[in-house]
Amino acid sequence: MLYIGIDLGTSAVKLLLMDGEGRVLNVVSREYPLSFPRPGWSEQDPTDWVRETVAGIRELTAGFDASQVAGIGCGGQMHGLVALDGNDNVLRPAILWNDGRTASQTRWLNTVVGRERLSRCTANIAFAGFTAPKLLWMRENEPELFARISKIMLPKDYVNYILAGVHCTDPSDASGTLLFDVEHRRWSREMLDICGLREDQMAAVCESSQVVGTLRPDMARELGLPETVKVCAGAGDNAAAAVGTGTVGEGACNISLGTSGTIFIASRHFGVDRHNALHSFAHADGSYHLMGCMLSAASCNRWWMDGVIGTADYAGEQRAITDHMLGRDRVFFLPYLMGERSPINDTEARGVFVGLSMDTCRADMTQAVLEGVAFGIRDCLEVARSLGIDVKRSRICGGGARSPLWRKIIANVCGLELERIESEEGPGYGGAMLAAVACGEYGSVQEAAEKLVKVTGTVEPDPEIAARYEVQYRKFQEIYPAMKGLFPVLNG
Repeated sequence: MLYIGIDLGTSAVKLLLMDGEGRVLNVVSREYPLSFPRPGWSEQDPTDWVRETVAGIRELTAGFDASQVAGIGCGGQMHGLVALDGNDNVLRPAILWNDGRTASQTRWLNTVVGRERLSRCTANIAFAGFTAPKLLWMRENEPELFARISKIMLPKDYVNYILAGVHCTDPSDASGTLLFDVEHRRWSREMLDICGLREDQMAAVCESSQVVGTLRPDMARELGLPETVKVCAGAGDNAAAAVGTGTVGEGACNISLGTSGTIFIASRHFGVDRHNALHSFAHADGSYHLMGCMLSAASCNRWWMDGVIGTADYAGEQRAITDHMLGRDRVFFLPYLMGERSPINDTEARGVFVGLSMDTCRADMTQAVLEGVAFGIRDCLEVARSLGIDVKRSRICGGGARSPLWRKIIANVCGLELERIESEEGPGYGGAMLAAVACGEYGSVQEAAEKLVKVTGTVEPDPEIAARYEVQYRKFQEIYPAMKGLFPVLNG
């Protein structure tokens, strides 16, 4: 049988066709626009996701026996607010995970409602990207639209609704709403009351590999697929990527270098960082995980390459950076182009170059961008280590992970063995694996991960380079505290 994995990203939807033995038979990517109506705002039209997903599935399965497609699983960008009216029409453009308009609502939640109460209800504190602050912003700024909300969906759940006609979500994605009781894997009635919401406005919660429905007849005809194709609940992109990289089971770790950057540490047991610097979320394998999330990771490199120096030759730019230069750059970069989530939780923070001089060259600044993201990941890793979690190796995925130089930098900055895997499709591969479990091809997510995910190479830290980076990291740690008070002034 064949399985379709959907990776509903911020800039594009990536679709993957996998057979029952885990072989990737075809991959398709289709872009859609991203809107920035005001500085710090980030929105998308959900109909764009649907249009490109439908067209992408048709393209993906062309030339294959469509009757063999058994299931579809979606991994999608988290936290985005998709508000539907009583007729399931979209009320407004989706407010995305990297939108920073909710500073005042986030502050109200953390200070008036209180971090302790939030953590008790949801295992997390408020971050500007989470869904609950977006709903509070909508209640305050668009009260007429807020009053018309019949269903609250997350991005991948809206795509699943279009495919199967059901209002469902999964625990991993719901964990990022700040409306979900992570420990007990259910909506928090207390948080819903705080935000002026009813439980009937929320999607039903199903485990990630659970079948939520089959293709609607009209969608099956449009896609050229059987009506018997099963749609599973799927997972948030980071949990789906973790499944796709085999990051399941106690202490397994994955670093993802996508538009955002994450470090994901799986656990069979529920746990909360007492400072709430890391997110405590449900995992797509039925357990839990801790996660640090940077709002800008590979997008920092894309901004620098495409937007600033104007080149598409990423590898060519990096060739000038030799091992001798690693840990010796006098230029530092704060990677907070969209504000930052973990671990500083500061919507006012911005990107900064520090240490420029007359002899600074293009390669120095390129290196600083790559290192700045690596230092940000190290910041999150240090929180996990402070909890006694001993992480020595990690899988790595995402577009940025294709860079040998960036992998080497991260391995040495973080002191981790980094494992590359055969499939680098992350959330899409994880979505297809969840679909295979849903269809009975594998008995559990753990079994699918053990049988399908294969390590193809490992990058080990170099003691000399790692020692240099230890000194550099201590310098990096001084920059944000020195700049913190200036960001609100610069932002007006």
